[in-house]
Order: sequence, then structure tokens, then C-alpha cells
Amino acid sequence: MNRLLIVDGHAYAYRAFHAIRELRSPSGQPTNAIYGFVKMLEKMRQAVGPTHLMVVWDGGLSAERLAALPDYKAQRPEMPADLRPQLDAISRYLQAAGVAEYCGEGVEADDYIASLARRAAAAGWNVVIASSDKDFMQLVSSAIGLLNPNDKTGAVWTAEQVTAKTGVSPEQVADWLALMGDAVDNIPGVPGIGPKTAAELLKQFGSVEAILGRLDEVKSEKLRAALRDHAAAVRRNQELVRLPEVTCDFLPEQLGFRPADRGALRELFGGWGFKGMLAALETATMTEKQAELI
Repeated sequence: MNRLLIVDGHAYAYRAFHAIRELRSPSGQPTNAIYGFVKMLEKMRQAVGPTHLMVVWDGGLSAERLAALPDYKAQRPEMPADLRPQLDAISRYLQAAGVAEYCGEGVEADDYIASLARRAAAAGWNVVIASSDKDFMQLVSSAIGLLNPNDKTGAVWTAEQVTAKTGVSPEQVADWLALMGDAVDNIPGVPGIGPKTAAELLKQFGSVEAILGRLDEVKSEKLRAALRDHAAAVRRNQELVRLPEVTCDFLPEQLGFRPADRGALRELFGGWGFKGMLAALETATMTEKQAELI
């Protein structure tokens, strides 16, 4: 069966940047994010065993989400100065390694990843999304799994694991986030409603629409008043956290691994001072040449 691994590029680049400090090339350029990203990608490839792979980058904020909530993601700090040039370097590595990537202007990575995952799943593929973003839990199904780098077990999450983590099913995740909000994206929730209360409400009523339509059945007077006062915000939040369909420029079958450009990889690893990766590349090249002689 075809298996597509979709990697949230910025999420892993940031993770690598903060996990490794003060790593620089012989010429003094920062390389910590590059090194960490390459190592994490290789680890994911070995663990997941994909037949196809794409790294997706954020291309900006959604105009629709900003129109609905002008402060959407407004609290996020500027990208660190030492990280920005490393993103271009990571892109050069992906090109040399034969890995497809995508960045669409004005297209959030979440939306493109979701659209590509749904398209592949509809075609009968198995899909693994690599990201720590909570929004992706709403996509988890028998065909789509989630590889969360914060889960040290390295397990690909199924619907059962999403429910164990949140208290709700994947189909209810968008409503769960709409009720409690998402501080990472600067989306305010209903005052007094956190993950546990949101899950309890959805367990009792099933959906946001049912909760708002049957407010008289909410036992807590304080909670009932908060839901009534913030009903419009909750409905807005539903639209903010849902992952809409966007145009995919690639078909899943176009995302197979291209032959790596070993010369380009050799030049990149050497310039960055990645001696271990360079040695592994030379060993792999020698092994392949020996195999050809047999």
C-alpha cells in the first residue's frame, strides 16, 4: 500500500532550532536547525517507512481567518534571525535529497496538509502527518494517522489515542477547540471552559450546535451564562479551527522519492561541516557501487 508522510516544515525547523544550540558551519553560519531537521526527517523516514513524502511550509496567514479574527496568531514573535537563512538551506537539502516540498503564498501549511491528506486517503492511501499542531487531530481516521514529536513513544496516533489525549473523538476536535480556544493561535475560548470541561460538554451533548441549542440543560448557571454570552465567538472559532479544502498543486502519486543528487549532498554536508552525515553518504555510495559489481 502507498504510504504518504506529510511533514509540517516550520514546526520541525523551529523544533530543531530550539533543541540544538550554537552549531555553526566552518565559515561561521548557523546550522543548528539544518542539522536537527535533517536528523529528524531521516528518523521519521525510518520509523514510518513512507513510499511518498512531502514537506509543507507556511506561506502566510489565511485572509479568511484574519478577517474573522484580526488578532489571529498576532502574539507570535518574529522568526529568530539565525533561523530564517537556515530555511533556505533546508530547502536546498530537500531538493538534493529528492524530497518534494511546497509553500503557497497566503496558504497556511495546516490547510494544505489537510487537503493533501484527504485527497490521498480518498484514493486508498495510508497517510501520516508529522506535526505537534492540535488541529490535525480532527483529521485522524483509519486512513490518516498523526506523528506527534511531543510523544516520546514515537507511536502514530489513531482515533483511540486522540480520544485518550482529549476526551473527544477526532470528529469532535474542532468543536472541542472552539469551546476552549487555542492559545497557540491566539483564539480565545469561552471563559471558564478548559480541555476537561469542553470534553465533558461534548460527551453530554455531542456537538457545539447541540450545546448552544439546549443551553437550558447545562447544569452550571455560570457556565450556561458564559456559553450564552460567547455563542457567536464559539461559532467563529469553529470556522477558525476547521481545516478547509485548498487547491493542491500536487497529486499524491507525484510525491515519490526522486534519485538523490549525491554530489549536491556532498557539497552541502561539507560546507555545513556535517562530518558524520558526509561519512554516511560516502559509505552508502561505496556500498551501492559494490552491489553493482556483484
